[in-house]
Amino acid sequence: MSIPSTVETRSFTSVEDAEQRLEQVGYLSSPEIATAAFLADRMNKPILVEGPAGVGKTELAKALAQALDREFIRLQCYEGLDEAKALYEWEYAKQLLYTQLLKDKIGDMVQGTTTLAEAADRLATGDAVFFSERFLLPRPILRAQLSERPALLLVDEIDKADPEFEAFLLEVLSDNAVTIPELGTFKAKHIPRVLLTSNNARELSDALKRRCLHLHIDFPDRERELRIVKARLPDVPQVLAEQVVEAVAAIRSLDLKKAPSISETLDWAQSLALLNAEQLTSDLVASTLNLVLKYEGDIEKARANLSQIAQA
Repeated sequence: MSIPSTVETRSFTSVEDAEQRLEQVGYLSSPEIATAAFLADRMNKPILVEGPAGVGKTELAKALAQALDREFIRLQCYEGLDEAKALYEWEYAKQLLYTQLLKDKIGDMVQGTTTLAEAADRLATGDAVFFSERFLLPRPILRAQLSERPALLLVDEIDKADPEFEAFLLEVLSDNAVTIPELGTFKAKHIPRVLLTSNNARELSDALKRRCLHLHIDFPDRERELRIVKARLPDVPQVLAEQVVEAVAAIRSLDLKKAPSISETLDWAQSLALLNAEQLTSDLVASTLNLVLKYEGDIEKARANLSQIAQA
């Protein structure tokens, strides 16, 4: 129903431009991330971003939306997610109210008819109003297709959704159109940029992987993580920030149930600064490990390596 718009958007002009504009909105990328962002934008292909939880996959989507001046729309996936919950739903409360109004108007609608068939045909015209856009409540995928402003759609944790939903999503991304049986086919007003994230809870289909550019984001190296800490927490002393980054790297080298993410690095650095810590000691690490690790077994493993962590 909708004709693709010719409205210009802020496309990346180069890999360097992508890196600079991401940094301007607070996301410090790597060369691999900036390259994927540039190519996905210019080739109009989805990006499938995989990697452990907490490495900034969702933050990348938000930063891309800002850098490209697009509306950010998020679809959070979960087991049991189906087409209806991702596409649209009908506002049943409004439809119920309309049904009551229609009931009151039935006499007027059939007035002048002479046969039952003629009366039924006239009443049937009410269906077109009952199933109309006025009662349509777009969910994330349809919102991204119909948005007046170019959008970026984040399909978060696609690996949590069922394979059947993955197949449906692939079809939508290929056609950039959505069909609603009662209303017809809606074509995208602006083709949305799409970023999918996965924590590798299950293997994704080859068909989906072929449709997307692939980007794996791991925990940052020490240099990039230090840049992130200093950018987000400029008041944290340089020496303390360096020690925290080194200590987190040492913790991640342990055999843990869940390694600390970038957000935990930031929480730890900020907390230590608030405690007026000048340097990391074994005692200080031991008393604040709960800020970095979320499982008691992981904390015990870290306590067994306190000297290694504090002197990293």
